[in-house]
Formats: sequence, C-alpha cells, structure tokens
Amino acid sequence: MRKASLAILGMIWMLSASACASGTSDTITTVAPTTAPTTTASETTSGGETTADETAEAERTESAFDQMAEPVAGDTIATITIKGFGDVKIRLFAEQAPKAAENFIGLAESGYYDGLSFHRVIKDFMIQGGDPTGTGSGGESFFGEAFEDEFNGDLVPIKGSLCMANSGANTNGSQFFLVTTNQAFPQENMDSYAAQYKQYYGKELDFSTITDRAYEYLQSIGGAGWLYGQHTVFGQVYEGLDILEQAEAVETNSDDKPAEDLIIEKVTISQYEG
Repeated sequence: MRKASLAILGMIWMLSASACASGTSDTITTVAPTTAPTTTASETTSGGETTADETAEAERTESAFDQMAEPVAGDTIATITIKGFGDVKIRLFAEQAPKAAENFIGLAESGYYDGLSFHRVIKDFMIQGGDPTGTGSGGESFFGEAFEDEFNGDLVPIKGSLCMANSGANTNGSQFFLVTTNQAFPQENMDSYAAQYKQYYGKELDFSTITDRAYEYLQSIGGAGWLYGQHTVFGQVYEGLDILEQAEAVETNSDDKPAEDLIIEKVTISQYEG
C-alpha cells in the first residue's frame, strides 16, 4: 500500500484516510468552500439572501434526541487516554449508530487501539487514529470486513464528535477521527457550500435531513458540516475537550504526521454511573 497523502489548496481539503480492510490505498475528498469566508461559530451572522438551505429549513423535523446532552446512568462511555495529555471522555451513540459503536467497543475491549498513534493531526480540523500501521492505509474492523455507513439526522460532525474515517461509501474499518474545528455554517453562505459540495461529491448537499436541534448545533458550536452524510458520527466528547485541543496543537510535518508520536495509551469502555 502506498501512503495516503494530504494536499491543501485554499480551503479545499484533500484528506487521504485509508480506513478500510480491502488492502488498497484509498482517498477521501472533503470540502470546505473556497468562496465562503472562514467563520467560527462565535462569529456567525444572520440575514442575507435566501439560500438553498433556508428553503429546506422548513422541512426539518424536531427530535427529542440531543447530541450534546450529558450522559446519564447506563450510557456507554469511551475514555481515550492520550499519553502525556490525559483523558477524553466520549458518550457513544449505540442506538443511533449501532454498527459503528459495536465496532469501536469491540476493538477497544480487545485492546486493539492501545498503544496506537494519532497518525494524522490537522489543527482546527481533526485528529485521526486507529491504524495499527500508523500510515493511514491499514486497520481492520471488529467484524473482519468493511461495514456500512450509518447516517442519522440527529447526528452531525460538530466540534468534539467521534466519527468513522473511511475511503468512500461503506468502507468503515478501525480508523476514526475526532473533530476539532468550530467552523460555522452561516446561512448566507450555504449556496457556496452547496455548489462546492456538488462539485466534489457529485451530489446535492441536503441539510434538510438534519433535525432542528442538530442544525442549530452546526450554527452555535460549529464543526465539519461538509462531512455530513459522508462519515458516520457515533460519539460526542462530554469531558476532556481541553485535552483534545492540546493534542491537536502538537507540531506536525508536511504530511500532517505529529513530529513526535501522539500515542493512544488506552481506550476504556465503561457504563456511566452518574
């Protein structure tokens, strides 16, 4: 396998992330639009022209599920201990993304992730790990084969989200990433996002499938909204976000690999006790 690579042109990200068990080298294209300004959630403005997303907004549904809710007794929790930094605690969404959650839990409980590295770190975007080769081209799922994506309108890739890395549709393996960007998606720029998304993914950007609460989080918290419908979201950091921010600030080389290994000391699965 050749090592996957990353090239940045303006705000267009070419993120190479081999996360399948197929034995081939794989590339994911992720897009942040070139024509819209970089805006964080705290800087989001309102108003402007009616956009494609504003038109669809009325069609969004309400949901009782809250991605940002604190865990309650009995919830499944993953604690990622980053060597030299500390613990990042994550509420897993076993009902909303059962296959991805089962895969992560199974691998973690077998010790698969212990001692591996976050092999790719892109500040203000994400940190990625779960590849035993440390190259971005390895890893195998708990099931022994690639498994399908699970997209849910309640779950969006906001800051602190735990997501599956992949090499295209339904190619999930062992690799995962944690979103660190808080880039907002102001409605006045949504047409630009939609145009760029269609150019690179070959399909329409349809935020109408996102529930009201999840869409509000894209505005108020921010994240990698352009990855919605491309990468399964199956967990959310509820404690240790500061640890994640420290980890993403490490020095990296031109391939976005940390200059010094950023080690996953262990991943622990537990039930939240309240």
